[in-house]
Amino acid sequence: MSQRYGGEDDARVRIRPNRHGSRPRTKDRPLHADAVTGFVVGVDRGRYRVLVDDGSSTQQVTAMRARELGRKGIVVGDRVGLVGDTSGAPGSLARIVRIHERTTVLRRTADDTDPVERVIVANADQLVIVSALANPEPRPRLIDRALVAAYDAGLDPLLVLTKADLRSPEDFLGQYAPLDVPSVVTSSAAFDEGGLDLLLGHLRGRVSVLLGHSGVGKSTLVNALVPDAARATGEVNDITGRGRHTSTSAVALPLPDDDGWVIDTPGVRSFGLAHIDVDRIITNFPDLEAGTEECPRGCTHDEDECALDGWVAGGHAGPAGASRLESLRRLLRTRNAAAED
Repeated sequence: MSQRYGGEDDARVRIRPNRHGSRPRTKDRPLHADAVTGFVVGVDRGRYRVLVDDGSSTQQVTAMRARELGRKGIVVGDRVGLVGDTSGAPGSLARIVRIHERTTVLRRTADDTDPVERVIVANADQLVIVSALANPEPRPRLIDRALVAAYDAGLDPLLVLTKADLRSPEDFLGQYAPLDVPSVVTSSAAFDEGGLDLLLGHLRGRVSVLLGHSGVGKSTLVNALVPDAARATGEVNDITGRGRHTSTSAVALPLPDDDGWVIDTPGVRSFGLAHIDVDRIITNFPDLEAGTEECPRGCTHDEDECALDGWVAGGHAGPAGASRLESLRRLLRTRNAAAED
């Protein structure tokens, strides 16, 4: 029987070369001390549009996420560090190697049983909740949920009511008067000049997120605020009373004279709040928060044993205490109700 192999000196096992050559492996990550800072204005299928200001000019750079970031998500509003080709030239591609610490994070879950948080935008300081007064009908539960999300994220809420020429806003605004939420009222489609100027006064110098369900006129409003935005607009379905999604992804747009940013988001039909701790909602009611110290352990603040009723009855929350407490409990019920509007 002939030997299949030669002598002992023959190589019987193939040694695969190290994929990285002879360089030893290391867990150390590059510091990227030369990374430049940019502002994420758009996300599209794994590519990020980032504005980079080098002091003399501003260019929009296309970038991808570096491998060392792992599964860290990058969203519109993030401040990031980039390396590679940051010239913004056609066909160029930079790498995002760092996400700077976020000052605020607006989040939601798919529903109230889903523990997975979805970050909508980062580093905003105002949530603009847009609702039509008619066609489609306003959805107070969705507005309440957006208010809870704003309070949780540390954003200032602003309520914008459109299509006031179709219905008076007075009764609707009365529901939110105890919350002291500022509001702006505008007419349909073209938006009256006075309402638009008032809204701009709230937006200037700030990073504002626009949120609203489909068909309320949000994209039309963005086009009025930023004339070259060219956001797609749609009609409301006569049968369902709901709008068609026209914005498919969030995008940050500069206001005229670069005096602030508006971030337009896709229309929403549900807003899950599973990630929000009830206690964080109460901190936004300082006139009521002190009264919870006498509550029984595990109190939901919407039950017979809740100490807040006695706190309000004793006048500790001021003359608006009763209406403020009802507003708080409405938001707490919203937090614990089904997310679908």
